[in-house]
Amino acid sequence: MNVSLILIILFVGAFATFLSGDKLASKVALFFGLAAAGCSIVLLNHYNLGENISFVCQWISKPNISFALKADGLSMAMLLLTTVLTPIIIFSSFGNDYKNSKSFYALILFMSFAMAGTFLASDGLLYYIFWELSLIPIYFIALIWGNGDAEERKKAVVKFFIYTLAGSLFMLVAFVYLYQKAGSFLIEDLYKVNLSATEQLWIFLAFFLAYAIKIPLIPFHTWQANVYQKAPTVGTMLLSGIMLKMGLYSVIRWQLPLAPLAAKEYMFIFIAIGIAGVIYGSIVALRQKDLKKLLAYSSLAHVGLIAAGTYTLTLDGFRGAVLQMIAHGFVVVGLFFVAEIIFRRYETRVIAEMGGIRSQTPKFTSMFLILVLASVALPSTFNFVGEFTVLYSLSQINIWFAILGGTTIILGAYYMLKMFQHAMLGETNSKIFADVTINEGITLVIVISVLFFFGMYPKPITDLITPSLQEILTQINRIN
Repeated sequence: MNVSLILIILFVGAFATFLSGDKLASKVALFFGLAAAGCSIVLLNHYNLGENISFVCQWISKPNISFALKADGLSMAMLLLTTVLTPIIIFSSFGNDYKNSKSFYALILFMSFAMAGTFLASDGLLYYIFWELSLIPIYFIALIWGNGDAEERKKAVVKFFIYTLAGSLFMLVAFVYLYQKAGSFLIEDLYKVNLSATEQLWIFLAFFLAYAIKIPLIPFHTWQANVYQKAPTVGTMLLSGIMLKMGLYSVIRWQLPLAPLAAKEYMFIFIAIGIAGVIYGSIVALRQKDLKKLLAYSSLAHVGLIAAGTYTLTLDGFRGAVLQMIAHGFVVVGLFFVAEIIFRRYETRVIAEMGGIRSQTPKFTSMFLILVLASVALPSTFNFVGEFTVLYSLSQINIWFAILGGTTIILGAYYMLKMFQHAMLGETNSKIFADVTINEGITLVIVISVLFFFGMYPKPITDLITPSLQEILTQINRIN
């Protein structure tokens, strides 16, 4: 039993969902999503028992390409994020009707397949293929099942597609250059390549372009808010909850160990770019009137902080970044789902048109408030653990980085609570707001439970990821 089983389940699930027809598609997709999540947990147990669950075989001899899937603590953590969030996202969509739903749900599973492959691949070309494959389903999901004016949606989605594709081409060029040096795309062989300082700088920048667009970091973020707003909520959840983590994960897995000299030389610049994203995202979020756009810019601020943590090149920075990736994945999925619940009842995402919901549904209000507090890193929630660790790592580099990075908590608390106040409090809204359904309640309770459980007890995840992060740091420090 190895990690390839997860990819097989998701790939077969995508086809089975498409063949099942529109009536059964959502349930078949949920079944395969749950199967992948269950198998991931079983594989995690095997991994924790010391078994080798990686998979490597020769794929193409000339050029030398392997179908290599690496299972270490870091990739297992990201695999679990993908396979656990996928069925939650599918289940959250049960309150919506989608035309041609067999294609819609098949694309969700195919995207999950590609993202899981990206987190597992340890051959550069295989990783690139999975990276690019993940772009195709979200392009169609956002374009066909998105919201608002069709022309505006098309512009936003095409811009996103072109941006990410163009950035990825620089990464492909970097891989080809490294292959010429190593004679292999395997990550272990690429780590051994001896590059000059100049070569490392170009490799570092080529990877940076691909990741900065995907994460996104400023000034490469201009596609994000519009796509988040125009995409169906399921698409927004996939993008913000999992897909943007591909970029952050890849910084740790690929960019930094392949070009450690450049990472150290220009550390302050790239930390500053991350911090700038924190401040910019927070300030722009303050001005947003659309709930999905506000959450999009809030997400931009949070991922800026995570990116800053990765570029500190410290174990605390790496650990905090991975913890925050997982915590952010759950909380942002929960918040976008709240926006969807409101839209199902009021058919608006304009915050000013909400208000007075609390008196009609205190249960939903309480769960929304918990998610808001989790997103601003309230102690005892998972986000607090991640953000505190990242800020601590920034303080080890320069105390001002930690102070400026901390604005994500202060400004975040202001605009999130202000949004909550306008959306939920005030005089009772004249429109009837039906209480959450059982399905909606289950989705929110699962997300909140994860945030509180790992907020109180993060040890299983820190124990899982720390050894692999230490190995990557050893690779980075092999050249001084």
